[in-house]
Amino acid sequence: MKSAICVRPATEDDIEGIHDLLEFYADRNIVLRRSREDIRERLANFVVAVDPAEGKVVGCGAVRDFGGALYELRSLAVRHDRRGEGIGRALVESMIAAKRDSGEAAQLFTLTCEPRFFERLGFALTDREKFPPKIWSDCRNCPRNRSCNETALEIRFPAADR
Repeated sequence: MKSAICVRPATEDDIEGIHDLLEFYADRNIVLRRSREDIRERLANFVVAVDPAEGKVVGCGAVRDFGGALYELRSLAVRHDRRGEGIGRALVESMIAAKRDSGEAAQLFTLTCEPRFFERLGFALTDREKFPPKIWSDCRNCPRNRSCNETALEIRFPAADR
């Protein structure tokens, strides 16, 4: 039986685990490849799911700030032998809660091959052309740019009354 997981902000000790997870899926053209240096530079963007019994990262995700209250949920990965346990859901819910609970207006989007997963978490289908900063920074270098099979989804949070 698998033990419960803990979702928390990533630390330096998690870099190798994050990298290994992302490499597994990048090798299968599911996520974009990220170097250890890139992960280290953007470590504050990452959350991880850790199995306390194993002491290892079993899932990760990141939120990239494009400015203007536009954020991308990216680099979502769950160790292949732990899929179906709710780890991905816990990671996404954690990232959604951080944006929603900040009190600031936010538009959180993702590009994914698993749109139903995100729809169940409150995301709605949208047009990927709405995100030119993403397209310019990542999509233009993606090997699937001209034949992208990803669906764009978004969720919005209004600013809280203070």
